[in-house]
Amino acid sequence: MNISELIPQPTQCETFKRNRLRYIPETPGCYVLTTFTKVVLYIGLTSNLRRRMNEHLDNPGKTCEMEIGRAVLFFWIKCQEVNKIERTWLNIHIQHEGTLPKLNKIYSPTSV
Repeated sequence: MNISELIPQPTQCETFKRNRLRYIPETPGCYVLTTFTKVVLYIGLTSNLRRRMNEHLDNPGKTCEMEIGRAVLFFWIKCQEVNKIERTWLNIHIQHEGTLPKLNKIYSPTSV
């Protein structure tokens, strides 16, 4: 699934590299890791986008090459309703692909 199919659309994008961390805000938000061709590999939420990107860069599971490519772009949207947006994005992905994104292990729980 391509990132263009997500609603709401992420508003920002940066290369998924450590030297680009300074351009990622330290704010809550939802984010997506994609291949160069913008195929969605991972959907997540966080209270600190910069810290979370850094954690993913330290995770070999998020930086490895896969059959469909590797994570090279980090898209995000700043928001306070992170649970709602992440759940919406995961549901859209499941609706299009029948599964979670390749790098998501579980359907993350949200608070009501």
